[in-house]
Amino acid sequence: MEEHRSQKLRLKDVLQISPENAKSWTPESLGDLPWHFLRKIMALNGMARNTSLDYMAPDYQQSSEDKEELNTDDSISCLSDANAMNPLDVLCAVLLCSDSFLQQEILSKMSMCQFALPLLLPPLDTPKCTLMLWAMRDIVKKWRPHSLAESRGFREESLVLTKMPTISFVRLGSCSFSKSKLLNDVLSPSQQHHDFFIHRDMDSGHVLRNVSDGLVEISWYFPGRRGNLDLFLEPVAVINLHGDIEPHWLQFGFLTNVSCSVFIFVESVSEKNYLLLSALKESATKYYFIFNIPTGISSETQTFCDKLVSELKLNKSQLLVKDSSQNKAKFVKKLQNLLGCIMKSSPKKINIEDMAVIARELGIQVDEDCKACQTGRKWAREIAAEIKDTGKYKKAMFRLQGDPWKKLAKVEKELCRMRRQGGIPSEKYRSQLKAELSELRAQQNKCDLTDGLTKFIMGLNQLAPLEKHFFLKWLKFRLDCIARENLSELRDQYKEKYNTLGDDPKKLSELDELISISSLGLEHFMRELAQFYEAECSMMEEGKVAKSGRQFTHLPGIAADLMLEGFPMELIDGDASNIPLQWVTDVLTQLHAKLGGRSRMVVLTVLGVQSTGKSTLLNTMFGLQFAVSSGRCTRGAFMMLIKMAEKFQQELGCDFILVIDTEGLKAPELARLEDSYQHDNELATLVIGLSDITIINMAMENATEMKDVLQIVVHAFLRMGEIGQKHNCHFIHQNVSDVSAHDQNMRDRKHLLEQLNEMTKAAARMEKKSKEIKFSDIMDYNPEKHNWYIPGLWHGVPPMASVNMGYSESVCDLKKSLFELMRSRSINRTPKEIPQIIEWVRSLWNAVKHENFIFSFRNSLVAEAYNQLSVHYSKWEWDFRKKVHLWVSQQETAIQNSSPHELDKGKLKYELQKKLVDGEKRILDCLQNYFDSAAANLHLIEKYKEDFIRSAKGLKKELDSNSFSKCEEAIQIQKGRYMIKNIQIEYMNKIEEKVDRLLKECWKRKQKLNNKNLESEFEKMWRESLSELSFTPLQTRLIYQNMEFQLRKDLENRGSEVNQKLQEAGSLRDYVKKSVTSENEYFVFTLFKAVKTSVTAIKELFRPQLPCNTDEFAKSLRDKCQSYTEKKIKSKADYDETFCRELLNIINEKLQQADLHELHISAFFEVNLKFHILGEAACAFQKMHEDFNKENDPQQHLERLKPQYFSTFRDLYLEKDTCQETAKNLCDQCLRPALVEYVNKILGIEIVDDFLSKGQSLEYGSQSFFQFAVQKKLLEEMNFDNYVKYINSYEEFVKSWILRHLLDHYRESESLRVMEEQILTAVINKVNKALENSKYKKTNTVSAFLDNFCRLLQQDLVIPRDILAGIRLKITANAEQFSVYIENFLPNLKELILSEFKKLEVVSVLSNLSVKPEDEIFKRVFGCGKQCPFCKVPCEAGAPAHEEHFASVHRPQGLGEYRSIRTKILSYDICSSAVVSNGTFRCTATKWKDHPYKDYLIFFPDWRIQPDPSITASDYWKFVFKEFNHQFAKEFDALPADLPEDWGKITKEQALEGLKEAFTLKARTG
Repeated sequence: MEEHRSQKLRLKDVLQISPENAKSWTPESLGDLPWHFLRKIMALNGMARNTSLDYMAPDYQQSSEDKEELNTDDSISCLSDANAMNPLDVLCAVLLCSDSFLQQEILSKMSMCQFALPLLLPPLDTPKCTLMLWAMRDIVKKWRPHSLAESRGFREESLVLTKMPTISFVRLGSCSFSKSKLLNDVLSPSQQHHDFFIHRDMDSGHVLRNVSDGLVEISWYFPGRRGNLDLFLEPVAVINLHGDIEPHWLQFGFLTNVSCSVFIFVESVSEKNYLLLSALKESATKYYFIFNIPTGISSETQTFCDKLVSELKLNKSQLLVKDSSQNKAKFVKKLQNLLGCIMKSSPKKINIEDMAVIARELGIQVDEDCKACQTGRKWAREIAAEIKDTGKYKKAMFRLQGDPWKKLAKVEKELCRMRRQGGIPSEKYRSQLKAELSELRAQQNKCDLTDGLTKFIMGLNQLAPLEKHFFLKWLKFRLDCIARENLSELRDQYKEKYNTLGDDPKKLSELDELISISSLGLEHFMRELAQFYEAECSMMEEGKVAKSGRQFTHLPGIAADLMLEGFPMELIDGDASNIPLQWVTDVLTQLHAKLGGRSRMVVLTVLGVQSTGKSTLLNTMFGLQFAVSSGRCTRGAFMMLIKMAEKFQQELGCDFILVIDTEGLKAPELARLEDSYQHDNELATLVIGLSDITIINMAMENATEMKDVLQIVVHAFLRMGEIGQKHNCHFIHQNVSDVSAHDQNMRDRKHLLEQLNEMTKAAARMEKKSKEIKFSDIMDYNPEKHNWYIPGLWHGVPPMASVNMGYSESVCDLKKSLFELMRSRSINRTPKEIPQIIEWVRSLWNAVKHENFIFSFRNSLVAEAYNQLSVHYSKWEWDFRKKVHLWVSQQETAIQNSSPHELDKGKLKYELQKKLVDGEKRILDCLQNYFDSAAANLHLIEKYKEDFIRSAKGLKKELDSNSFSKCEEAIQIQKGRYMIKNIQIEYMNKIEEKVDRLLKECWKRKQKLNNKNLESEFEKMWRESLSELSFTPLQTRLIYQNMEFQLRKDLENRGSEVNQKLQEAGSLRDYVKKSVTSENEYFVFTLFKAVKTSVTAIKELFRPQLPCNTDEFAKSLRDKCQSYTEKKIKSKADYDETFCRELLNIINEKLQQADLHELHISAFFEVNLKFHILGEAACAFQKMHEDFNKENDPQQHLERLKPQYFSTFRDLYLEKDTCQETAKNLCDQCLRPALVEYVNKILGIEIVDDFLSKGQSLEYGSQSFFQFAVQKKLLEEMNFDNYVKYINSYEEFVKSWILRHLLDHYRESESLRVMEEQILTAVINKVNKALENSKYKKTNTVSAFLDNFCRLLQQDLVIPRDILAGIRLKITANAEQFSVYIENFLPNLKELILSEFKKLEVVSVLSNLSVKPEDEIFKRVFGCGKQCPFCKVPCEAGAPAHEEHFASVHRPQGLGEYRSIRTKILSYDICSSAVVSNGTFRCTATKWKDHPYKDYLIFFPDWRIQPDPSITASDYWKFVFKEFNHQFAKEFDALPADLPEDWGKITKEQALEGLKEAFTLKARTG
C-alpha cells in the first residue's frame, strides 16, 4: 500500500474488476492483508477483519511429511505474530491510503457489518488526529425509539446528524482483561453476541499494534423492537479509545468534551495517575471508574482512590469493581443497567457534526475541512438553502419534468398506439399528435433555467473534478436529508388522518400523491437537464432554433463524465414511464467518444419484486450505489459502468460491465393503476432486451408475487428470443439459509421449470405464436447451474443486525459464476458496443411503445445483420449461377459440334446433377461458415437461416429445370440442323464432283484458259449441275395453326363458357392487331349478384386490390412473353413446339399467382389474353421459321457457296498455292463468327461480375440497398412519370433502371472494352494451343488437320467448316504450313474483331449477349416481387425463399390507388400507422366487410408490416405525395387527397433524412 500514501486509492480503482474478483483469493504476504480487507469489506463479508495469513486451505490434508515438519522448531514461525497484523493496523493503513470517497464507502460497509467505526484516526501522515466526519456522512440509520413503540413508527436520519448520549470507555495504564470485549458484551443482546470492537481474543487481535495505538472507535446501539427486548430504549453512542490515556491525552480530552459520561478502566492508581486524573475536577462530564482487581487492591491504589473520590466528588455508583470471582454475565448486566440509568438522567446529547466543532477547538483535524470538500459544500448549500418543501420546490424549479414531460410521454405512446383515435383518419390523427408534441416541446423550450438549476449547471461546468465530486455528494446528502424530513412529516400526517378520518379515499389519496412526489435526488436535476436538452433538440429539428444558437450542447458530455466517475444515469424515468431518447443517445455517444471507441460491454440486469434486495445484491456484488432517493425504492431504471482491469478485458471479452438496476415489479404504489401490469411488462421487456445476463431476484416468502413476476419475465424473454436475443438467466432465491438448500430444492427447481414451460406456452399463445415452445428455447437456462439459494441479508433483527456471512459468501459465488459465464460467452458472441446499445434502446423502446414485439421487431442492428447476410448470399448465389451458366454454355457449344447419335441426355443430366449438388453444398457450407464466424449480431438473425437454406435448395431446383431445358432445346435444334446439313452436304458433294471433273477436263486441254474462259466454263457447269439436281425445298409449316392447336388444348377443360368463347374466337392472326383492354366481362363478381350495383361501381371497389389495372397487367405479361419470343428469334434456330408450351407456362404461372386469383378475374380475360400474346408470338415465329427455311434452303445455300467454289476451281487450275488464302478464309469466315459468338457467351457473365464489384456493389448488394438507391435517385430527379412507373409497373421499372444504369456505366467506362479484349485473348490462346497440338499430329491433309483442330475446340467454339467450300476438294496442301498461316492471321483477326466491337453501341453489345447482365442483376435485387396488400410497396426480404414479406418503409395508400368509394378522394393512410390504429379496411379477402387493421395478419399472414422506427421515417413518401398530389389524382382518375397540414412543411432534405432513417443507412450514407 506504500505507493498509495501519496497517490490515494480511489473508489473506482477498488470497484474495477480484476482476475482476483473471479476466483477465491487467499493473502500470501503481509502486504496482501490490506487488499484482502478491502475486498472482503466491499463484499460485506464479516471475516474482513481476519488479518492472519492462511497457508493451508480448510480442506487441506496433511501428509506424514507435513506432520513431521510441524514438530520441528522452525515450523513455529508459521504460527507466530510475524504472520499476522493487528486488524486495527490494517484498517488504519487502508484508510490512510484511501481518498475521501473510498473512506466513505469503507465506513458505510463497516457500518452494515456492525463493525465499530474509526472516529479519530491517530496522527500518521498528519501532525494531529483526524476526525472522520466526512467518512460517516453517507451512513443513514433507521430505528424505533421507545416513544414510537406502540405506534410502530420509526425514525430515519443521517448518522452524523443524529443527536444522542455519548459514553466513552478508556483505560489508564495496562489492563489484564479486554475493555473492547466487555463493550461487545454490553452492546450485544443475550444469545446474540457480536464483536463490534476488535479485542485481544479475536483473530490477530493480540498482535502488537504498530500504527493504530490511539485510534478512537465509535459504535452505536439503536432500539428496534418492543418492550424489554431492547437493551436501551433510546439510541446511544459508545466510544472506545485503543491504548492508554496517558500518551493519548489529546484524544482523552476530546472524549471528555463530547461525552456525557466517561468510563475509566484501571487496575492500579499511582501518584502520577492521581495527578493526571485530578485535572478532570473542573469537567462537567461524569466519570465512572471500573476497577479490575484480579489479586486484591494495593494500599497505594486504595490511598489515591480515596483522594480521587473526594477530588472528583464521585458517589458509590460511579465506582465499579470487577474481580475474578464475579460472574461475567452479572457484571455485564450491571453495566448495562448503569448505562440505562445514565440515559434516563437526561444527559447531554451530541451528534458527530457537533463533535467536529469541539475537535477543531482542540486542534484536531476534521476530514471535511479540505478545500475541495468545503468548496463543494458551499455550492451544494446554495442550492439546498432554497428547498423547504420538496413537493413545492420540484413544482417550481423542475417545470419541464412535471406535467409537460408526463403529457409528452402519453402523447408519444398514443402516437404509437392510437387508442383514442375515434373516427379521425389515422394520418390526420397522427399529425394532430405530432403538433401536440411539438407544442409541448415548444412550451418546454420557452422555460428559462431556474436559479437552482443554473447553479447546478455552473457547479458541473466550473468546478474541478474533485470539487465537482464533493459538490454532487454534498448535494445528495442535503437533498436526502430534506426529503427524509418532509417524508417523515407526511407519514405522520397520513397516520393521523387515517386514524381520525378513517378510510377517506380522497384525503388519503392526496397525501399519497404528496408522499410519492416528496422524494428529491440528483436524478431530478439530471432529468430536468435532459428535458431542456431534448426540447432544444426538438426545436432545432423543426428549424425553430438555429444550430449556432443552442445553449445545452455541452450537457451530454457532462453526463458522460459523471458516468465515467461512477455516477448512475437514469435510463427510464419511472415517474413518467418514458425514456428521454435523444438525451440517452447523445450521452452514450459522448461516452463512446470519451472512451476512444473502446466500449465493449456485457449488460447485466436485475429484475424482481419490489423490496427484495435487488440494489443490495448489486451493491454487494459490485459495490454499486444506485441513485435511490431517500424514503423510496428505485423507480424506473438506472445504469452504471464498471470498468474491467486491462489484464482482464481480453479474458472476458469486454471493457466494461453495464449494470442496470430497475424498479421493483408489482410495486404497491402502482398496483391500483390500470396499466400497472403493462408498465411492468414494458420495463421487463426493455431491460431484458438490452441485457446479456438477467438476474431474476425472488424472495421465497413472496410466492404469489413471484408467479406474477415470472409471467412478466417469460413474456419479455419470449419476445427477445424471437428477435435472436437468447439471454442467460439466473434465478436468485433469497432468504433460503439451509446449507442443504440446493439439494433439498431439487423438486422445487423441477417444479419451477415446469411452471416456466407452462408460462412460456401461455405467453406464446398470448403473443399469437403458433408453434410449441419451451422456456429453454428462448433462454439459456440450466436449472442446476442457474438457480441460486441465498440466505437472508441480516444476521439478527435490524437495526442492530449484522450482515449474514452466508449472504456475502453466496453472492461472492454468484459473482464468480457470472464472470465464468462471461468468459465462456465471449468465445462465441461479440459483446455489444455503445452504438449497438443505443440502437437497442431506440428500437426496443419503439417496440415497447407500439406494444409490438414478436412479429415485427427489426431494428437497425437486425436489419444490418440481415442485409449483410443477404449481400453474402447474393454473392454465393451468383457464383453458383455463374458456374452453371458457363457449364450450359460449354454444353450448348459441344452439342452444336456433335452429331445426333453422339448426344447423350442421360450423361448430360448426370453431369448437371453433380454440378448442382456441389453448388448447393457450397452455398450451404458458406452459410454455415458465415453463422459460425465472428460477424456482428449473427445471433439476431438465426431465425432467418432456414429461409436462406430453403433459398439454396430452391435455387438448385430452378437451375436444374432451366439448365436441362436449355440443353434439351439445344439438342432438339441440333437434330433439326443436322438433318438439313445432311441434305446440304449431299448437294455439295455432287457439286464438288462436277467441279473436280471440270478441273480435270480443263487441265487436259492444250490451250491455256484465261480467267474469262475459266469463268465461262464454270458457269456452264454450274447451270448444268443445278438443272440435274432435283432440289427438295424445306417444308414450310403453318406456325399459327400449330400454336392455336396447343392453345385450344390448354383451354379445353375450362368449362362450357370457355369452350363457347373458343368457338367464337377466330384465328390467332386476328389477334395480332387487337389490344387487351378492361372489358366488363373480364370480371366475375359473384359476391354482388344479390346487390344492384353497377359493374363500374364494383370495378371501382376492386380497383385498389389490383397490383395494377388489367391493362397494365396485360402489358407487363405481354412484355415478358415478347422478351422470350425475341430471345428465341435471335437464336436463328427453327421454330420448335416447346416455344409455344413455354409461353403458355409463363402466362399460366402469372395468372395463378395468389393475388390475381383473389381478384375473381374471369376466364374470358384469360382466353383473350392468351390469344393476343400467342397471336403476336405466332406472327414472329412464322417469320422466324420462314427465314430459317430461306437461310437453309439447299439451292440457296449452294448459290451462296458459288463464289468460293469458283475461286477454288480457278486457283487449282492455275496451280496457285491456295494454302494461305484458305487459311485466311478460315479465319475470316469460320473463326471470326465463332470467336464473336464465344465473346458474346462469356461477356454477359463477366459484365455482371465487373458491375457488382465496382461502385455498384453496395447499391445492388441487397433489395434494401437497391430500394434506397432507387428512391434516393428518384428524389433527386423529382420526375412524376418515373414515380408512376416505379409504383405501378415496378418490375418493368426495375428492369429499365438496371439497363439504364448498365448503359450509363459502360458508356463512361473503358472496362467493357477491356473485358472484351481479355475474353478474346483467352480464347485465341486456346486456338493457338489447338494449332500447336494439331501440328504434332502430323496430319497429311488440310482437311484432316481441320478435323483435329475443330475437335480440340469443340467445347469452346462452333466452327462452321462447311462454309469453306473447296477445302473438301482433293487438294494436297501442307497442313503444317496451313497452321502457320492461321497463326499469322490471328493477331489481325483479333484486332479486327475488337475494332468491330468498339464500333458497336453499348446497347447493341448487351443485346447480343447470351447471358443478359440486366436479367441476372434483376434476379439479385427484384426479390419475390410481392407487394404490400395496402400500399403496394415491394417486399425487401433478402432470402428468395422467405416465409414472410416485409419492407423498410410503407407509402401512403393513395399511391397504391386506394381511394374513398364514396368521394373518390385518394387515401393518405400509411400502413405502418394504420396497423396500430383503430381503423378498418375491406377487400376481397375480407369479403368486403370492414375489418380492423390491427388484425390484418388474419388475412395477410405472410406480410409483416412494422411500425415506423420514428415519426420521421415515412417523411419520404409523404413529401412525394404532397408534391404530386394532383398529378397522382389525375393519373388514377381520382380526386386529390386532403393531406394533413404538417405534410406541407416537409422539405426535400427532410425527405432524404427520413429515407436514410427508414433504411437504417444514416451512418453509411452520411
